[in-house]
Amino acid sequence: MADDRPRPTENDHQDADTGAVDAPETDDGQADASVADGSAEGGDVPDEVRKYERFKKMDGAEYDRVNEFLRDRTYITAREWAIARLCADFRTETGVEMTKIGENLPELVPFMTDTYTPQAVNQARASFEEKVKQAGATFLYGAMSGFFTAEELDDTMYEVTEVAKFLLEVEGVDLSVEEELEAEDRISSVMREVQSASEQLRHDELECPHCGHEMEPADD
Repeated sequence: MADDRPRPTENDHQDADTGAVDAPETDDGQADASVADGSAEGGDVPDEVRKYERFKKMDGAEYDRVNEFLRDRTYITAREWAIARLCADFRTETGVEMTKIGENLPELVPFMTDTYTPQAVNQARASFEEKVKQAGATFLYGAMSGFFTAEELDDTMYEVTEVAKFLLEVEGVDLSVEEELEAEDRISSVMREVQSASEQLRHDELECPHCGHEMEPADD
């Protein structure tokens, strides 16, 4: 996903008169007014931020290129992906360290160039979670509706699993061939159970709720 174009710096986003950093665009193309001022308080980078190793494989990657890749294959944006991962990694017993994430976002993720307020971090995480639910509902409906055969579902699961594994590998997760095959087998097994259960569900819906008479789809 990386290319040879020069990476933008914070100065590329600054207003010539005020020095203010432009707010990042949201999913609908509107500027997010909750972007932070572009610098971590005190200029100090916490040790846990300095030692953070995820996304290191994406050094030099441009946000637009990462975003385009995700848009072609998922519902999420690069912003939502990165921040959702950070929220999972910087969760403590008392909650998510959103201030730390937002103030150090460019240090944590190579393709992010602006700092964020805690409110902007929370909004991106919430957007990610909502899209996962919507995508999940869409997929399960397709799997349960009978539109696809078991073989077609296997093909679909293979394709989406490949994308998911790639994103995990980019984050720094190393998967062995055995682990990949085992995961694919388990997912395939679960999807066949989903299809079998949904077939029973659709069959049950053809029974009269009052007398239990089984009706054919062509019955009036």
